[in-house]
Amino acid sequence: MTDPIASATPCPVCACTQPHTAHALLAALREDDLDGALALGLLDAKPCPTCASTCGTRLTEARDARRFALAARERHRARAVRLARIQAEREAARRPAPTPAAAPVAQQATPALPSAAADALARALAKAKARHA
Repeated sequence: MTDPIASATPCPVCACTQPHTAHALLAALREDDLDGALALGLLDAKPCPTCASTCGTRLTEARDARRFALAARERHRARAVRLARIQAEREAARRPAPTPAAAPVAQQATPALPSAAADALARALAKAKARHA
């Protein structure tokens, strides 16, 4: 089955009249219709084998330039996502740790003492208990 666009479009650059989709692509590119060329399959385009070498060169250059532009756009988007993630991580690290909800007054735990202070307090309590016993 032949492509109706390819069979109806002669090459706009050279005198080739063989049916090929490259002719429609070259016509779209000549009119600066990049969306139309993409819709016709510019990214997967193959040059017409019967056209002049300049036609194939133009098509290949346009295809490669568009592929390069799309790859650059994808790299830019990936970089933007990466920078946003890094910024969010930095902001999260700068935020203070969330404090636990305040416990009722009767159930508040006493703050933990350093071990040396806890040992000294335990000795003092033992002496006090020994005096009163």
